[in-house]
Amino acid sequence: MTEAAILEMASAGVLRGTCHVCIGQEINGVAVMGAMDSKLDHVVSNHRCHGHYLAFGGDVKSLLAEVQGLKAGVSSGRGGSQHLKQGNFFSNGIQGGGAPIACGLAMGEKRRGTQGIVACCIGDGTLGQGVLYESLNMASLWSLPVLFLVEANGYAQSTPTAAGVAGSIKDRAGAFGIQVMETSSTDAQELCRFGEKAVRTVRESAAPVWAVIHSRRLCAHSKGDDTRPAEEVERLCQSDPLELHAQKLSQSERERIDTAVTKTITEALASLEKGMR
Repeated sequence: MTEAAILEMASAGVLRGTCHVCIGQEINGVAVMGAMDSKLDHVVSNHRCHGHYLAFGGDVKSLLAEVQGLKAGVSSGRGGSQHLKQGNFFSNGIQGGGAPIACGLAMGEKRRGTQGIVACCIGDGTLGQGVLYESLNMASLWSLPVLFLVEANGYAQSTPTAAGVAGSIKDRAGAFGIQVMETSSTDAQELCRFGEKAVRTVRESAAPVWAVIHSRRLCAHSKGDDTRPAEEVERLCQSDPLELHAQKLSQSERERIDTAVTKTITEALASLEKGMR
C-alpha cells in the first residue's frame, strides 16, 4: 500500500525525482530484514529500497516525506527515493555500488568481534557489474559476514535476464567458494523460513552467503517504462506471494490488516500535508 501511495504521488506530480517500487517483491524484505536485528546488523540496499527500509523498521511517514523532498524525510529530503540513511540502513542507486560498502561494514563488525551481519541487496541488473565480483572475492577470502540477497525478478530494467546474463545466477557465487541458497517459492511463510535460515547461516558461520530469491516485479522498472507484454504481467500477478497469502486469511483478518495499514499511511500523509501549510 505504501508503494501504491508513492506511485499516486508520482502521478500527482508531488514526487521529487524518480522511484522504483517493489510491488510483487515485498515479501523478500520481510523475509530477510524481518529476521535481522536493526540495532546490531546493517542493510545496504539499492534503488528499489522502500520495502527493505520498512521491513528493517523504517518509518512510513519519514519515507513518504523523503520522496517528496521534505525535511521530515529519512535523509532530510536530500536523498530522494534511492538514497535513504537511517540508523544501520543505507541505500544507493548505483548498480553494484553497495557491494564493496557491505564488505567494509562487515569487516568492521568482524574486527569489533560483534555478531553483526550485513545484508547486501542486489538484482539481476547488478550481475553485470564487475565490482560485484571483486566484492564476492573479498567476502570469501576474508570470511566476511555478508548476506548477498539476490532478488532475481527476470529483468534488468527492460532487458530480460536471459538476454543479458550468461550461465547460472545461483552458480556465480559458488565459484568463489561462497555458500549458496536458492528459492522460487511463492509461499510467504516458506520465504520467511528461507530468509531466517539465510540470516542465521551468515551469523553462525561468520561467512558470506549468496541467497537467490526468484521474484516477480509486478510494476514497471520505474514509473512508466514497462515494455513487458500485458499477458506476462498478468501471469506474474497470479503468483504474487502477498496475494496468495491473503487468500489464506479470513475476511476479518484481511480487513483488520488492510484497515491498520491504510490508517498508518493516511495519517502519515495527513501529517505531512499539515506540516506543509
